[in-house]
Amino acid sequence: MAYCTALPHRALVAVGGEDRTAFLQGMISNDMRNVEAGAALWAAFLTPQGKFLHEFFVIPHGDTVLLECERDRRDDLITRLSRYKLRAKVTLAALDTLNVGVAWGDDASTTLETTDRPGTVTVRGTGVIYTDPRLQGAGVRFALPAEQVEALPLTPSTPDSYDVHRIGLGLPDGSRDLEVEKALLLENGFEELHGVDFKKGCYIGQELTARTHYRALIKKRLMPVTIAGATPLPGEALTLDGKDAGEMKSAAGANGLALVRLDAWKSGGSLTAGDTRITPVKPDWMQLPQEQ
Repeated sequence: MAYCTALPHRALVAVGGEDRTAFLQGMISNDMRNVEAGAALWAAFLTPQGKFLHEFFVIPHGDTVLLECERDRRDDLITRLSRYKLRAKVTLAALDTLNVGVAWGDDASTTLETTDRPGTVTVRGTGVIYTDPRLQGAGVRFALPAEQVEALPLTPSTPDSYDVHRIGLGLPDGSRDLEVEKALLLENGFEELHGVDFKKGCYIGQELTARTHYRALIKKRLMPVTIAGATPLPGEALTLDGKDAGEMKSAAGANGLALVRLDAWKSGGSLTAGDTRITPVKPDWMQLPQEQ
């Protein structure tokens, strides 16, 4: 069964102009040469100190590049990127003629006549379909006109149902899971989920990200968790034997994501948030220090 839903909390920025590729190459954590070759990427825009500001998908779209980002933070992304334009021939504008959504399930890629290979881009009229570049099985995302969305041969679902799918896979969703100006990319799966390229050269925040990688400085990881009891609020502290063990992020029913201290995870003890028991579950794709 294949499902689909609109994602109203996600939106698009169109980046145009002849310098768009070179401009973004110096801004984001991933390699724009792959976008030039026709693939979709997942990437982040960081502070100069290497802390998270925005995450987005980067999709080739004719003579523009689309950034699929958080809707309520889109203006902030455009403003921050615009500060670095200087004399570059680049345009940045909100794009609302295409609607963002996602399809998932065993038959999603086949039904949409694309492949399940991460990063695959398929043009559909004025819109585009792009297989989630983070992880095989994550789903097929789309940016399509409303009438094309309505005609998709998929079972309609809801953003909450998609949250169950992505949380089970351990996939973060913007500032719901990554704290702005504090989160580090490598704590949040960007290495294994192909959101950062360590060979592309310089970009804003590159120095701290590279140092964290090469010196193995990660002490926390964003992990799926099972919840036994009342669902903790986002940002609620997790403890182990009364000591700090992490912080709750987004949740869907009895499952969620939490930023978990690795020393607490390694202990094998039960984490708690008030009277609720929290059990971290390491996804198959995640590489932790003892496994590297």
